[in-house]
Amino acid sequence: MKSRPRLDLSSLNFIRQAQPIYRRLLLLLAAAFVVLGVTNIITFYMLGQTATYAEVEKHSHKTQIEGWRLISMLTDAETGQRGFMLTANTEYLAVYNNALTSIPEIIDNLNALAGDDPVLNERLLRIEALYLARRQLMVDTVNMTSQGRIGEAVGAVRSGQGKALMDAMRVEVSAMSAIADERTRNATRSAEQSRYYTTISSVLAGVMIVILGIIGAGLVRRQIGDLLKAQREMDKVNIGLEAEVRDRTSELVRANEEIQRFAYIVSHDLRAPLVNVMGYTSELEHISAQVEALLEKLEKHHPDLVDQDLGVAIREDAPEAIGFIRASTTKMDGLIKAILRLSRDGRRELSPVQLDMHDVVQGLVDAVAHPLSEGDGRAEIGDLPTITHDRLAIEQIFGNLIDNAIKYRKPEQSLLLAIKGWDLGGNEVEFEIADNGRGIAEKDHERVFELFRRSGRQDQPGEGLGLAFVRNSVRRLGGSIDVESRLGEGTTFRIRLPKSFAQRIV
Repeated sequence: MKSRPRLDLSSLNFIRQAQPIYRRLLLLLAAAFVVLGVTNIITFYMLGQTATYAEVEKHSHKTQIEGWRLISMLTDAETGQRGFMLTANTEYLAVYNNALTSIPEIIDNLNALAGDDPVLNERLLRIEALYLARRQLMVDTVNMTSQGRIGEAVGAVRSGQGKALMDAMRVEVSAMSAIADERTRNATRSAEQSRYYTTISSVLAGVMIVILGIIGAGLVRRQIGDLLKAQREMDKVNIGLEAEVRDRTSELVRANEEIQRFAYIVSHDLRAPLVNVMGYTSELEHISAQVEALLEKLEKHHPDLVDQDLGVAIREDAPEAIGFIRASTTKMDGLIKAILRLSRDGRRELSPVQLDMHDVVQGLVDAVAHPLSEGDGRAEIGDLPTITHDRLAIEQIFGNLIDNAIKYRKPEQSLLLAIKGWDLGGNEVEFEIADNGRGIAEKDHERVFELFRRSGRQDQPGEGLGLAFVRNSVRRLGGSIDVESRLGEGTTFRIRLPKSFAQRIV
């Protein structure tokens, strides 16, 4: 009997290799998750450290400002005292009294800034003692002048005691300022180190992800090559080998399904963490196209080997997975851009201009007129004070709050957005933005201002950066923002700002 040609079993090595390769793909998947997880942890930790260092710099700067402001006020008081002694003109006492009235507040500010810091507290105790002695000396000379005892008052001044006290105070304030400078320098160095380590970790993570992607692509390419080799061997089989073909068919079908499953794992599960690097989407599409081309060949030449569900998975499920990957990449890109926007905004030079707040807010409301008017929603704008501030920062602050009110409205109720403002006297104004929307639970009042934190149902798009950005901008303008709200009863944001940013000591 004529011997029958046999199929070369070496061409089916991919069947025996399938299980080890599957484990390798899972290991690659796990490694990618670990790399991304560690990188994210390092990044967020470094961002937190950078924020802490920035707070140290801000605190030190405020301490220096208040210290030298104290010296300035005492100098003003001395000017008023001496002017009154020389001329007996009571107008000088206005300067004198205004300076002495302001100084206790400055000392309170310094005590608040010092907190539990033993080094600063020691300096402040000496400064307070020197101030009280200098104040008493000025009060005594003013009283002597008022009583006509000019000679005694002049003698007290010429004794040099006042100058000695002021010189001692300047020494203490200079020492306190030097401490603040040193802390600022240390914080700056630490922040630069944090940025350096963040960059290094990101670069290393990127390199590792690229390596893992190359390895994964090589495994897939080798598996597809084995499948094509097996296909070519099958084409060589003689028609007379029907029985053997039937015996081998089940093995080939199982092998084909396994290969397609591996390709799906690579294109869907393994690529899910890797596609956070933007360039991997295109490579995944290329691999998917190769698999689909192979499927078309199998459908054309051996339709009995192609499972219908497999065709649906390749032609429908794979494109859907790519869409999810692009959405994930877009979300990550949005978070990074939002963080960079916070950083850039913190470094942007502010340009104060006079702003008619009624016109500014009306323009912002007009820009969202369509979504606002849905469901008969409306905005009521009261009389708003004029301020001098950076226009872009003000528009971003109020624009974010107006957008939030529209986004978190109650669908069953017409939105009412009320924006009011008033002058608090001095150099301060207050604005109120109130709505009748979903409201915020009391436990989340502070949380909503934190990075990446959101309150209530997460049924609206966003990264949880809006209110964090608003608070950061308000504080940079020298103001504060608070929220009053109860769940289901609407929300009220109150913003306090100096009338004029140019009048702030920055």
